Amino acid sequence: MPLNDDQLYARVTWRLVPFLFACYVCAYLDRVNVGFAKLTMLDALGFSETVYGLGAGVFFIGYFLFEIPSNLALHRFGARRTIARIMVAWGLLSAATLWVTTPTQFYVLRFLLGAAEAGFFPGIILYLTYWYPAARRARVTALFATAVPLASVIGAPLSGWLLEHFDGVRGLAGWQWLFLLEALPSVLLGLCALALLDDRIADARWLSDAERARLTAALEAEQRSDAPAHALDGLRRPAVWRMAAVYFAFVMGLYGLNFWLPTLVRDLGFRGALDIGLVTALPFAAAAVAMVLVARHSDQHGERRWHTVIPALLGAVGLAASVPLAQHTGLALLALTVGACGVLCALVMSWSLTTALVQGAAAASGIALVNSFGNLSGFVGPYAIGYLKDTTGGTAPGVLMLAASMVVGAALVARQKTL
Repeated sequence: MPLNDDQLYARVTWRLVPFLFACYVCAYLDRVNVGFAKLTMLDALGFSETVYGLGAGVFFIGYFLFEIPSNLALHRFGARRTIARIMVAWGLLSAATLWVTTPTQFYVLRFLLGAAEAGFFPGIILYLTYWYPAARRARVTALFATAVPLASVIGAPLSGWLLEHFDGVRGLAGWQWLFLLEALPSVLLGLCALALLDDRIADARWLSDAERARLTAALEAEQRSDAPAHALDGLRRPAVWRMAAVYFAFVMGLYGLNFWLPTLVRDLGFRGALDIGLVTALPFAAAAVAMVLVARHSDQHGERRWHTVIPALLGAVGLAASVPLAQHTGLALLALTVGACGVLCALVMSWSLTTALVQGAAAASGIALVNSFGNLSGFVGPYAIGYLKDTTGGTAPGVLMLAASMVVGAALVARQKTL
């Protein structure tokens, strides 16, 4: 008996999303585990908060420079080889961070890690457009993007445990073991991608001819003749640049949380790397649930704009409220949880707006443009927060800066009549 449409897309989702999810968990963990390494790495190497902020952020310079070429390569050569190349390279580079001894070495390795990973997240967003029509895209994008908070749910306690229990083993510090052990799964999954991924619907031997035809027809039915389809079109359309500005604002909030939440949790009074890791995981666990629920509601009602604006504003409120509540641990943690839910829901919903703008090669360049430009705030944010913490002695000014950025992103989305 033939599968109905929901059953067929569920089959596609079960085939693709768990593996892509696992890949992104590893990718994201290797990108942000420096936030936990910071707890002991800075003292061990004599780095200042500003050095850390610059090193955490310079990752995104490499990411920015190589993102569009990487996404165009995926569109031309396929996801299988592109994702395998990215994952193996970044795993090896992340592991190499254990040998850092100077700020310059730290900066260079973080830059190279960004260059290696460039194209992964926008590549997956592009890859999903090869399989799902727009009406089903928010939900599946949210399922994949829950890897962002769940990487922290998994990685925060794991990183704390590694820092505590591997410190001094075979002459290596805990932060060195953290970089090494958390990099190995990335390399292994990169090799698995060569066997497990199909570049397009036509390559999927696990589907029948009739099922491949139905999936292809669903994509072809929504192709618009007026939508930009060439690579340069994705770079010169004003609406794409507007979404790049929106994403810049939202990513500022995301990476502020990822790189600094362990420090904020410590400042709330928690001690011990494992305890900090467990508490840090709570806001991200709540955010993973919120992302799926908001995306499902958005797909059901066919509405994207306010499903982006409202979470962004809630994220700003949560982040800002955590500052005056800093002396009340439970309330401050609740505020940070609201902030994390808002930031991550706004991020994932913004992709539903972006992917509706372009198709074909223009989708490859346009999606990469939005992600690469947006992720430049991953450079600006950590560096600015590190500088503010060094100059003011506290994290409050930096957190308020993140909240203001979320308000700006919400305002940009709300003002657009046509995206």
